[in-house]
Amino acid sequence: MKNLNLNLQKNAISAALGLVLVGSSSFAAHADSFAEALTSGKANANLNLRYESVDQDNDVKDASALTLRTLLSYTTGDLNGFSAKVEVEDTRIVLGQGDYTVGPSGYNPGVYSVIADPEHTELDQGYIQYKNDTVTAKIGRQVIALDGHRFVGHVGWRQDRQTFDAASVKVTPSKDLTLQYAYVTQRNRIFGEDADLDAKDHFINASYKTSVGTLTGYSYLLEVDNDTDNGLDTYGVSFAGATKAGDTKIIYRAEYATQTSESATTEYDASYLNLEAGAVISGITAKLGYEVLGSDDGAYGFSTPLATLHKFNGWSDQFLATPTQGLVDTSFTLKGKAFGGGWTATYHVFDADDSADSGIDDLGTELNVSYVKNFGKHYTAAIKYAAYSAGDTKVDADKLWAWVTVKF
Repeated sequence: MKNLNLNLQKNAISAALGLVLVGSSSFAAHADSFAEALTSGKANANLNLRYESVDQDNDVKDASALTLRTLLSYTTGDLNGFSAKVEVEDTRIVLGQGDYTVGPSGYNPGVYSVIADPEHTELDQGYIQYKNDTVTAKIGRQVIALDGHRFVGHVGWRQDRQTFDAASVKVTPSKDLTLQYAYVTQRNRIFGEDADLDAKDHFINASYKTSVGTLTGYSYLLEVDNDTDNGLDTYGVSFAGATKAGDTKIIYRAEYATQTSESATTEYDASYLNLEAGAVISGITAKLGYEVLGSDDGAYGFSTPLATLHKFNGWSDQFLATPTQGLVDTSFTLKGKAFGGGWTATYHVFDADDSADSGIDDLGTELNVSYVKNFGKHYTAAIKYAAYSAGDTKVDADKLWAWVTVKF
């Protein structure tokens, strides 16, 4: 009996040691996989040196800025579909060329015209991601850009781009259908941390590709989390595509949205319309655009506060906030290639959607021209100019940009 007990004890000890060894081996394997995922990632850098000048017929001094934006990121390797990304952003004034105003950051308030590139250092992105063949999910600080940036974008034109603290998911159940949702708890705006906003935003977007274009439906339900009653709810649909007519490519877009803006004391309703038609002939693109950010009887203008606004309604940024009279932007654009780079020229005519009793109807005109050229995979140089001529409101303004970007 004694020998039997000894044998049982020996067998139990052997089994326990075996489990420990197997567990240790499994733990070591997982640890090795985790370490490999952390160390087998990819590092990236993006440096953007830009000069900007602003000449306006107003009471403040003309502005000029030479700033360098540095973007450093590291994305880990994949471990069972999981990965992570960390990205840090920094902007500095170069050679003391900082004669400009950034109101929200308190830099030279009321002295110069505005150039919205404050000196800053911050976490640009920091998220954990899960991805498989159908689903991509992220939680943390991230870039979100939808619908060509018209309603939700990263404002990448500015040196401090816009990101969101959010949980997001993108599902592609088929190659033609894409479903996206994001819940945002903080909007990280373009003025460093000085203008960040706590939020309770919902982004809902679904798109379906057909042989003649993409049909998209969306709901953007925005709320600033500041213990007040507020809401900005937008529902819309768009269709955009292209077709061939012989050697000519025909491009088209139609979009319509409705919006309700609510506070404790007011409620406004406005609508949005965007129509585009164009053609590509011998490498030259010609496009006519008609965009209406509607008004509620001259008291409120359709708003897109999270858009990459510089991309729309003129590069001089006269209409970052829609006038209460609304905005009708009729534009004509030409684009093409020359000397190894790309050029663009756009002319805008701005009118009020509803002048009501304000007497404001003519909102001015604007000419935009640019030239961008890549030098290999890592270098880009560009120049851009905007000339705004005032109408019944605002003042004339000229803006010039020149920049060099290095990325690797």
